[in-house]
Amino acid sequence: MTTNAIPYERTQLEIIEDVPERAMVVFAHPDDGELGAGGVIAAWSAQGCEISMITCTSGSSGSNDRSMTSDAIVPVRRSEQMRASEVAGAKHVEFLDHPDGGLEADRVFLGEMVWMIRKYRPEVVLCHDPHRFNGFNHRDHRMVGTAVLDAIYPYARDHLHFPEHMEHDGIEPYKVREVLMWGSDTPNAIVDTTNGVEKQIEALHQHESQVGGLSDGPAVGDRLRERAKTVATNYPFEYGQAYRRLIARG
Repeated sequence: MTTNAIPYERTQLEIIEDVPERAMVVFAHPDDGELGAGGVIAAWSAQGCEISMITCTSGSSGSNDRSMTSDAIVPVRRSEQMRASEVAGAKHVEFLDHPDGGLEADRVFLGEMVWMIRKYRPEVVLCHDPHRFNGFNHRDHRMVGTAVLDAIYPYARDHLHFPEHMEHDGIEPYKVREVLMWGSDTPNAIVDTTNGVEKQIEALHQHESQVGGLSDGPAVGDRLRERAKTVATNYPFEYGQAYRRLIARG
């Protein structure tokens, strides 16, 4: 789990109350998006927000079953992600299919992130925090967070970066309003997920292949509720998810 499971003083985290018209969730592996933002996806989509989910790797290394192969697990995880995204309420799902464990924040991946931002035009982007030091942080997670932040500022915004994008209808420079990063050492904002936590749990249970992680029956739901409730301690709602919030520069 990536949500910080500690209580915060009510004045410590800013409560994000506005629901955007469009939001994008960018994550490394199938199931990361539900873990880091599933409650927000469910709560916001129920209020009319158009959610796009960008899965950056194929999840080809995601199995503890010694008889499983990468070729076999990839279609399983893609199918699971499609079901989970539908349950959570996302409208669009994209698969970039980079190798699990081999993601690079290079020019190619940066260009893909810029394209996705210009295509879906989200006001808010949610992703991994690449600058996490008080615990282990999967390298793919760091690569995603780095590429997303770079894509938001300045690449997606400025027309002279990746100008070939503008040769395609509907793809224009775009300025993201803000980014919310999960798994942060220093969160500064919180979203009320009281109306989304049960859908988040249901979505997580679609990732049945994650043996020993998400497929252990009701325990995963109990743990997620407990963590979300702890995060929301001292706030005027029952469940919440904490994020490091950055407002994009002009």
